[in-house]
Amino acid sequence: MLDIRIDTKRYPDRGGRPHLALSGLRMQVARGEFVCVVGPSGCGKSTLLAIVGGLDRACAGEVSMDGRAPADLGFMFQEPRLMPWMSVLDNVLLVVPDGLREQARARAVELLRAMELGDVLDAYPGRLSGGMMRRVALARAFVNEPALLLMDEPFVSLDSPTANRLRAMLVAQWQRCQASVLFVTHDLREALALADRICFLSPSPGRVVLEFAVDLPRPRDPSGAQLEQRHAELLARHPELLAGLPALREEAAHD
Repeated sequence: MLDIRIDTKRYPDRGGRPHLALSGLRMQVARGEFVCVVGPSGCGKSTLLAIVGGLDRACAGEVSMDGRAPADLGFMFQEPRLMPWMSVLDNVLLVVPDGLREQARARAVELLRAMELGDVLDAYPGRLSGGMMRRVALARAFVNEPALLLMDEPFVSLDSPTANRLRAMLVAQWQRCQASVLFVTHDLREALALADRICFLSPSPGRVVLEFAVDLPRPRDPSGAQLEQRHAELLARHPELLAGLPALREEAAHD
């Protein structure tokens, strides 16, 4: 079980004044559970992931997994963060500890083939499309078979068919290894398509103000009737909470 308790998290704003980003945030993620974190821009979603991943330790609170500091982590960010001078395969192996790379090579190749990248193992990132680079990053996130996967809007800015393809690949690998997943997004439909449970954060300072269990069978069609029904239910029940989400503002502008 991942236990998150963040009493306060502050950082300097652009003027150097202390900004309270998170306050009184409590969250749990069970073993093998897929949890999406949704909230308006600036509510502290990315800050939350940085704290859970140990990238930012300057906060009042505690994060533990089964009573210990989280370990065996996988990350995927908004940008692929591939090294342009390294091949596709070597980019995946980059996060494998020294001394373990040879034995991880077969697993990396298997993951890249599952991402439909088996024919570009020796290619360099400059030859790849944006969607292909995200698939490399997704393979890299799983290569160490993490116990906890942290994902910060990894499919943002992709067109819908490409994003849906990557989401299906993500779910397939998650179901295979049964990692716990904490996935940040501002896209409510994406959260409904992926999550076992959605945690909604308030505007800054962020805290969990609503949890919603997604009781839909997998695989889920992002444009299917069941998902649209859950989407409509949430909008009807919590319009004030969801009004700040960028995707919903765009929908309202087109109505």
